[in-house]
Amino acid sequence: MKIERCKGSRDLLPEDMARFRHIEDTFRSCCSWWGYRETRTPTLEYLHLFTSTGTLTPNMLSRVYSFLDWDGWSGERVALRPDGTIPAARLYIENMSPARPAKLFYVENVFSFEETGKESRERWQCGAEMIGGAGPAADVELILLALEILGRLGFEDVQLHLSHAGVIRAVFNELGLTPAKYSEVFHRILDGDAEMFSRIVSAQPQLGDTLPLLFEAKGRSAGFLQNLKASLARTLSSASLGASMDDFIDIARRLSEVGCEYQVDMTSARSFEYYTGLIFRFYVGEEKVGGGGRYDDLIPLLGGGNVSASGFALRLDQLMNLVKGWQDSTPRVLVRSKASTASAHKVCFEVAGLLRQAGYIADLDQGYAGATDHEWILSIQGTNKKPVLVLTDRSGSRVMKVGSSAEILDALQAADASK
Repeated sequence: MKIERCKGSRDLLPEDMARFRHIEDTFRSCCSWWGYRETRTPTLEYLHLFTSTGTLTPNMLSRVYSFLDWDGWSGERVALRPDGTIPAARLYIENMSPARPAKLFYVENVFSFEETGKESRERWQCGAEMIGGAGPAADVELILLALEILGRLGFEDVQLHLSHAGVIRAVFNELGLTPAKYSEVFHRILDGDAEMFSRIVSAQPQLGDTLPLLFEAKGRSAGFLQNLKASLARTLSSASLGASMDDFIDIARRLSEVGCEYQVDMTSARSFEYYTGLIFRFYVGEEKVGGGGRYDDLIPLLGGGNVSASGFALRLDQLMNLVKGWQDSTPRVLVRSKASTASAHKVCFEVAGLLRQAGYIADLDQGYAGATDHEWILSIQGTNKKPVLVLTDRSGSRVMKVGSSAEILDALQAADASK
């Protein structure tokens, strides 16, 4: 019987992990340069962390992996974390409050059930949270940080899409919808549900032109948002709508000031469970590689006081597929001995140690069959008392006999310099 991995899971092979670590290291170094500090939350959290606050939609909650953590005859229901932001908020409240702002980042896996097993049930994400950072400047900082990370990974044409949960919620309030209905109605409208749209328009005919204007219009400037605000004001007079549009316009202006291009696209906010303000998404081609937004109500809902916050997450799995051309550039040297004696192996270990100290990957040959991906092969020949070191490149076109470890390093460095 062949044993296979679980449906919806993924094995990461050495070449996958090389890309994984490259992305992780780039993310970690950029966040550190910007003043963010790394955290890690448990894979298991109490289920009520996600249910008691109403932060996740019923659809998301239906996909949570949960089970009883038995303690004698009773037990608490726990869950594999389906989200990175909510545990980060819990971590802040439990351990760091009232430190403000708390600039945090993490690399974690999240889990969600998917019936067919064709989609991933485990996803890795690189997340950054700014807890206690209020105002448009904090949102702009997070966007610029994410774009810098993506740029350092080699993505030059990243598309930034902007939406605003406050604007969407204000419109739905005008419709008389409860917060529990926001997500359902929003998704049905975006999916082209004509019945839902006609029901809304028949109840409030003045919105017949407003909803298409809001969800179909696309723009690339603060001026576009100014015009959108004026158009919406003709049928909607909500004070919260005006305040949300002003916030949206302010952020758009700040992004333009720093030379950051974007597209206003209200439909990019399909998942806005706990978001209250700006929502942003990053695309490379047609692939969504990350996103985030402002969630000022989350910390208060979790009992942490009136603390504003915003953050983002990059999708590590998608990024791994897009950086396939990347390879670790550290030179690899295969060290092998013609003899199998203990003294010959001693020389191998000593030479390999010196190579590693000099910054080379030194791999001792334990029986490689066929071709390898090493750039150089160092063969130790001759007698135990007077070994001969032969350095050969992968193609076999360059063969050099060297008399000492120092000469090996000189030869390798000269070859690297000539590339």
